[in-house]
Order: sequence, then structure tokens, then C-alpha cells
Amino acid sequence: MDAATTTTPAVLILLGPPGAGKGTQARMLGEAFGLVQLSTGDLLRAAVAAGTEAGLAAKAVMEAGDLVSDEIVIAILRDRMADPDCAKGVILDGFPRTTVQAQALDGLLAETGQKINAAISLEVEDAEMVIRISGRYTCAGCGEGYHDRFKTPAVEGKCDKCGHTEFSRRADDNAETVAARLGAYHAQTAPLITYYDGHGVLQRTDAMGRIDDIARDLQQIVGDAMS
Repeated sequence: MDAATTTTPAVLILLGPPGAGKGTQARMLGEAFGLVQLSTGDLLRAAVAAGTEAGLAAKAVMEAGDLVSDEIVIAILRDRMADPDCAKGVILDGFPRTTVQAQALDGLLAETGQKINAAISLEVEDAEMVIRISGRYTCAGCGEGYHDRFKTPAVEGKCDKCGHTEFSRRADDNAETVAARLGAYHAQTAPLITYYDGHGVLQRTDAMGRIDDIARDLQQIVGDAMS
């Protein structure tokens, strides 16, 4: 599949609640279009490790137990998007989270003549997502993922991949916590949906189907947005 037909690097945003598959789909899109997936957490950790000016500022804030400001995140994002491997474009996963951050991102992109090609909302059903996430568990030996309903070991209690017999679940992968996380996501993201819809770049896709089907739909959306 061809990447962008324009010389301006593409900027795509994936919106979706925990468990919607943003990370998986971002990786697949990156491979298909030559784009770099950027998540806020990874950006912060890399900047701190590299000792950049913005990274040092972030480190000081985090060591003080405070939240990293939008200004610092934007500075780190500016540095990262200037790297050669981002020449074709980026997929933002987990940023922006608020309209204030969206406006700051618009300002950053305006500096280099870039724009948001598409903000894609992965649409899910909350009740089904609670089942999806709260049923997840992993092999304690190799990290292979399983699910109470959708993917159980071929031999009960034994990992298909490494044969280990111990499994673990994330403490926050329970129905009550997942439901609360979904509620918080919708409250925070609703204004972003409105914001990007108003800017004419919002796209929606059903994220409740098979991974390959969702990937095909997303590739169509991204291909059109980058053409």
C-alpha cells in the first residue's frame, strides 16, 4: 500500500477507550503506511532517558509528584516529530485528551504547515468492553494473553506457548473498575469528538468486530485522509 501522496507529513489521531484496540491498530497502520506511533507515556519516558531539555523539565515535575504540563508534553512532541523517522507522518495514541491539548496541538502543527488528516474514533459498546477487558489474563511465564470467553488455553491451566501453569490478571481489570474507566473516557472525550467534528476531520469506525476487519476499515479511512 502506498503511503502519503503529499510531501507534508501526515498526522492521525486515534480516539478510543481502554481495550478498544488503539495500540494494536496503530501498529498495523504504522506498518501499512510507514507512520510512527507516538504515545504520551512512551514519549515522556524516552525524553527523560535522552536528557533533552523538555525531558529534564518533565523529569523534575514527575519527581516532584506533579502532572507534566501540556506545555512540556507539546515541547516533547515537537522534538519527536522533527526526527527523521517521522518524515511520512505520525499516529497519536493517547494525545490529545482535552480540547485545550487539541488547540495546543493545532498550534504546534501550524508552525510547520501540518494539519490533522483525520481524528478516528474507535466506537465500542460499553457493556461488551467490560466483558472484554475484565476477562483478560496473561501467562506469568511468557506474557501470552488469554481471555475467559474468547481465548482459553487448549489445555486448561497450561499456557499454549510456553507450558507455564501460572497466570495473572491486572488488578484494575475488574468489571467495576473497567466501567468507571469507560465512563471517565466518555466524559473526557466527548468534547474532543465535538471539536474534531467541527473541524471536519472526525471519522468513526465500528471497533467491535474482528481485528482484521477493523484494520481494513481503518486503512481505507487513513488512505483517503492521506491522499
